[in-house]
Amino acid sequence: MNLKSGIAKAAGKSSYWFLHNVLKGGTSFPGKFAMKIDPEVLNSLAKGYETIIVTGTNGKTMTTALIVEALKKKYGDILTNPSGSNMQQGIVTAFLAHKNKRSKKKIAVLEVDEANVKMVTKLLHPSVFVLTNIFRDQMDRYGEIYTTYQKIVDGIKLAPDATIIANGDASIFSSVDLPNKKVFYGFKLPDDKPENDFKAPVNTDGVLCPKCDHILHYHERIYANLGDYFCPNCGYHRPDLTYTVNEIIDQTPNSLKFKMGEKDYSIGIGGTYNIYNALAAYSVAREFGLTDDEVAQSFAENKRIFGRQELINYAGKEIDLILVKNPVGLDEVLHMLNTEKDRYSLVTLLNANHADGIDTSWIWDADYEGLNKDQINKVIVGGKRWHDMGFRLEVSGFDTGLMTTATDNDAILAEISKLPTKKVYILATYTAMLSLRKTMGEKKIIKAGM
Repeated sequence: MNLKSGIAKAAGKSSYWFLHNVLKGGTSFPGKFAMKIDPEVLNSLAKGYETIIVTGTNGKTMTTALIVEALKKKYGDILTNPSGSNMQQGIVTAFLAHKNKRSKKKIAVLEVDEANVKMVTKLLHPSVFVLTNIFRDQMDRYGEIYTTYQKIVDGIKLAPDATIIANGDASIFSSVDLPNKKVFYGFKLPDDKPENDFKAPVNTDGVLCPKCDHILHYHERIYANLGDYFCPNCGYHRPDLTYTVNEIIDQTPNSLKFKMGEKDYSIGIGGTYNIYNALAAYSVAREFGLTDDEVAQSFAENKRIFGRQELINYAGKEIDLILVKNPVGLDEVLHMLNTEKDRYSLVTLLNANHADGIDTSWIWDADYEGLNKDQINKVIVGGKRWHDMGFRLEVSGFDTGLMTTATDNDAILAEISKLPTKKVYILATYTAMLSLRKTMGEKKIIKAGM
């Protein structure tokens, strides 16, 4: 460690201590401060760590959390960025904040924003890349799915010795020839038969063959463009899978039971997309030498993480706070809500800040029309773009007489306290979720901070 990086590290740690012990928050400023002194301080901080980078459009935060819980079983303390602050300054902060506890091996499991993979890889030299999926998301920032994937590939090319653990059901992840060792995971359900031959719906992202641009066909499709794909024109097809989900046993909005290999696994969270996240974590855990029993135990013990189906008790309500940020993810959340057996109220918060993506047209690509509205007693619409959200729900068939508008967090919480149902689902974009959690922290509804 040179003098400049030593000063940067000390300054960053001091700022982190002040922010978290005096001001009770701050997930990226200490990293920004340290990087002002030494732009390459991450290289010094990460020395001696075996680093796993988790990236992709959806599922990064949950997959990272599941990997961390699993690896703890074998290796003890794991460094991570649990707040979801996944750009370079947030990752630097994670290293500054980490208290070196006893562990058998120094491992860092880091969620990394897709556009930051290259700059982070330059400094971290990761040993594993975990790729979840690529969907349209924040078009103003990322562009189309192919430009997003290219940002990730540009980072992977800097670490040719790293292992890639990728979602084999996503056709884009095996489309670029790379020298890295590759491990693929995916679904192999009983209905997946070689004789099946069908196309995805016409508005599905990424269904052109990445080799010849013809429309992909499927033997089995799980959701969106994920499944057992093949190209009838050039023969491009899903790669061989090392780790698989073989059966979905049961789903509710708050639980999943599924089979991987010959063993049943359970996690206390809903949504088919979270089975993919669990499968990604399982794949990493097995590659790191964990047994099926150790993985199953870690899944059973996994805690909810902020904003990702986070359970909150307030005013006698059971609130499920769920981050939504793009049409595929929102669609899957809506499908998950249709597995709810009880009546509930819906709160939907739409912002269009830079971190959300300034274009809100994506809400029109999600299937609100397919949501079982008979189960919903009341709807609260909020966020800076509440008018767009309200109009979208009205067009999808919601009774406007059941809809209430709340334009700030205090009003949202006041309206929630008056809802007629015990169960409440809040679907919020990123900055709307952070803002509401901040207000909840200030009011002692939840613990302040992340």
